[in-house]
Amino acid sequence: MSTGFDRDRDDVARGARALVVLPDQGGASRDADARLEETAGLAAAIGVVVTDKVALRVRAPRPATLIGTGQLEQLAVHVRQDEAALVVFDAALTPVQQRNLEKGLDAKVIDRTGLILEIFGERAATAEGRLQVELAHLDYQQGRLVRSWTHLERQRGGFGFLGGPGETQIEADRRLIRDRMAKLRRELDGVSRTRGLHRDRRQRAPWPVVALVGYTNAGKSTLFNRLTGAAVMAEDLLFATLDPTLRQIALPGLDKAILSDTVGFVSDLPTQLVAAFKATLEEVVSADLLIHVRDLAHPDTEAQRADVEAVLTEIGVGEGTPRIEAWNKLDLLDAEARAALAADAERRDDVVALSALTGEGVDALVTAAAARLTEGHRRYTIRLDPADGAGAAWLHAHGEVLAQTNEDEALVYEVRLAPHEYERFATR
Repeated sequence: MSTGFDRDRDDVARGARALVVLPDQGGASRDADARLEETAGLAAAIGVVVTDKVALRVRAPRPATLIGTGQLEQLAVHVRQDEAALVVFDAALTPVQQRNLEKGLDAKVIDRTGLILEIFGERAATAEGRLQVELAHLDYQQGRLVRSWTHLERQRGGFGFLGGPGETQIEADRRLIRDRMAKLRRELDGVSRTRGLHRDRRQRAPWPVVALVGYTNAGKSTLFNRLTGAAVMAEDLLFATLDPTLRQIALPGLDKAILSDTVGFVSDLPTQLVAAFKATLEEVVSADLLIHVRDLAHPDTEAQRADVEAVLTEIGVGEGTPRIEAWNKLDLLDAEARAALAADAERRDDVVALSALTGEGVDALVTAAAARLTEGHRRYTIRLDPADGAGAAWLHAHGEVLAQTNEDEALVYEVRLAPHEYERFATR
């Protein structure tokens, strides 16, 4: 029975049948079923049809195939029975393992890194996002002599492993790969400099930046839309958001803040993506406050939290950056679980329980965010010339004006400001 897979071509299209395999090597902190469900969701996100999910116990990983010979034979039977054209391994495969598995299974094989790169290739909506994805893809592919290097000479959305118009195969030219990567890095350096200029401008304003971070599909974009009234793509879909979005919001005592919706994190996020998305993630590194949106209805919520914290550390976010945990998806919990969660959140000043979908608890999050951003504010008495309208406007925009009186042909303001903002006002 043919699977529709030709080892010499890259022609597995969207809608192809796929088998998801978890090589369980033991010692994992995650539930195997939850991990399989997540990988199946990742596979579905690129439009393939998942026919089955299989967990294989791997006691001694084989350098050639990762799994044992008997397991490989059984898996090959499963692939033929399911008429699967694609096998997704929830593991990191070496190029040798990938090629040997493809030969043994007579089906296309991609690993977790390849799968995530494929999703990012489809979801990148901006020129910057496409540059980042292509760089990550090339970094991953430069050690793999496989079919997908043909994208260097074609123009199409994304830079993935599946699909393709079936054009003639080209020679895998390593020098071309290196030259292309160098060009992409130069372009992304330009993006990074532009973002830096924008950040400097905001800091001179200065408006605090609040970044939403969290595991993919935790509800960041739904919360972003709830807080800003925007219409950012927010679906029950892994990696629904890829390109960053910035919006102004009003917070009590601050007048304005910048809210940033960022790409979702995931366990075993490919290092190539972390490096390639450095320009985007700089918004997180430089944020004044992080709101870590968590899906408390997910069985692996604690493991997801650890994964997010690991990525934050990897990109350079220090423990000193203020953060609030938004315990999201209350609407998916039963009454008993909701009550226990709310009681736990009440005992902590860095946690707010909410439902971004229904709006429950969102006002409390806004209040908590404002309180955290204004923790270091002090009360100052400032005298202004009545003609200094710009100064008065600045105080109203950047601080909390508590009182205003007229004294001896001057306007006297009692205002609450951060010390660095008071210094900026004094030297304006």
